[in-house]
Amino acid sequence: MTAPPAIAMEQLRVVRGGKTVLPGLEVEIHGGRVTGLLGPSGSGKSTLLRSIVGVQIIESGAVQVLGLPAGSPPLRRRVAYTTQAPSIYGDLTVRENLRYFARLLGVGAAEVDAAIEAVRLEEDADAVVNRLSGGQKARASLATALLGRPEVLILDEPTVGLDPLLRRDLWALFHSLAAGGATLVVSSHVMDEAASCDELVLLREGAIVAHATPDAIRARTGSDDMSEAFVRLIEEGAG
Repeated sequence: MTAPPAIAMEQLRVVRGGKTVLPGLEVEIHGGRVTGLLGPSGSGKSTLLRSIVGVQIIESGAVQVLGLPAGSPPLRRRVAYTTQAPSIYGDLTVRENLRYFARLLGVGAAEVDAAIEAVRLEEDADAVVNRLSGGQKARASLATALLGRPEVLILDEPTVGLDPLLRRDLWALFHSLAAGGATLVVSSHVMDEAASCDELVLLREGAIVAHATPDAIRARTGSDDMSEAFVRLIEEGAG
């Protein structure tokens, strides 16, 4: 028997500033996978992620997360979300930030240490956030999302500004979390990260161009280059 999707969107329509950003999206995302949400800037990725978390006002349609309406109070401890802008306090150290959020979640010091280690910030754990680089702040923000071992992680551009080695390590972390049963939705506009995902949702102007594995998209387009594959999918749809 097939497990129900961890996330399901039905005719999701979002209008912002008088402009239709998502015109009626239909997609299902299953658990235990890293699903990449890829597309150019302005394609609606952040709006879609906000809809999953339940912080986006929607015009019509529905979003279900773990069988509940997105944003339902019971989901607050089960779903973690990191925005493109780091969601941490600049006048506190990394460790102080994590201890604060750990208290809110009711988790202990061991979870704080594990989160710091997971994002490779051990050497900067006692540095004030305002003194960190953009990439370090992004990792600190990600560490807060790992606290409490959420079942669903919604990550908006988590690897922006990171060097290739750190990006590699974070993708390994994402897959480790998925192997433990978590559902991860990771947005990016960097097409070379597509190969790191189990599944891809390619978005353009609020519409899904493709929803498949990287191998299936390569086979469909006859291209190993994901940027080129994306272009071919757009041309295929236009034709």
